[in-house]
Amino acid sequence: MSIEALRKGEYPGSDIFVEQTLSSGSNYKRYITSYKSEGLKIYGLLTVPNGTSPEGGWPVIIFNHGYISPSIYKTTEKYIAYQDALALAGYTTFKSDYRGHGNSEGNATGGYGSNAYTIDVLNAVSSIKRLKNPENPSTPVDRSGLIVDADRIGMWGHSMGGSITLKSMVTTKDIKAGVIWAGVVGSYPDLIERWRRRSGPTPTISTNSQRGRWRRELVDKYGDPSQNPQFWNSISANSYLSDISGPLQLHHGTLDASVPIEFSRTLEKQMTDVNKAVELYEYTGDDHNLSKNLSLALSRSVDFFDQYLK
Repeated sequence: MSIEALRKGEYPGSDIFVEQTLSSGSNYKRYITSYKSEGLKIYGLLTVPNGTSPEGGWPVIIFNHGYISPSIYKTTEKYIAYQDALALAGYTTFKSDYRGHGNSEGNATGGYGSNAYTIDVLNAVSSIKRLKNPENPSTPVDRSGLIVDADRIGMWGHSMGGSITLKSMVTTKDIKAGVIWAGVVGSYPDLIERWRRRSGPTPTISTNSQRGRWRRELVDKYGDPSQNPQFWNSISANSYLSDISGPLQLHHGTLDASVPIEFSRTLEKQMTDVNKAVELYEYTGDDHNLSKNLSLALSRSVDFFDQYLK
């Protein structure tokens, strides 16, 4: 569970295999693909700009999706507009399904009581570095056959995917910039003590729900944050921000009923306190998906990635 354990891990990834060619976007191609993470076959949605890749390869955005019930998750649903905006801007994009979601192998462990999804994403990062032309997948894996720039990788995360993004960026130096929307980016003590959903029952340590079980199990095993602060700090990416791999751009709606905006506000302050580049956009009256300001938030996200990856 600890960040130090993540840092000591190995994430070799694999070749990315095309499972299905989808209908193309306006200036890019779309594919359902697969790669390997801890021996598991993980599916994902890949987009590649049309034309010949620039010298050095295309810049890349890794997409980390938020919570969607694994039993109903589908690779090609949700986040279409988000991924489309960056694909249109000339990025290769790759959205991992995570283990246990859709057709991916393994068990859906949840995003907070296990590092499994983060491990899947770190393996996705390694895999995307090896990406060959999907139209000619037999191309040998050598520098001349690769079509992405391993030095220009960014990461975008929503909600639970924001937590995965933050963990990834304090684990590897490969991610040069991160954008997080409505992120679950509080420290673990904050998640235990201050995470309250306006739209449903208040999650408590004793809840039996699948989504809240991790709280009870970790507290039962390690004690609560006041009893064992060393453990809770060791699993919090927020404790390692001085080592973050790049600047962050945060977006949050003030009426987000799923994740409190205070998490993003606190992260902004924590980043500033350790002299790391960060910017926070608040959207008055907007929700968890920034529905009222979608175009503006996407435009700001693209501009941010352009600043650091192009």
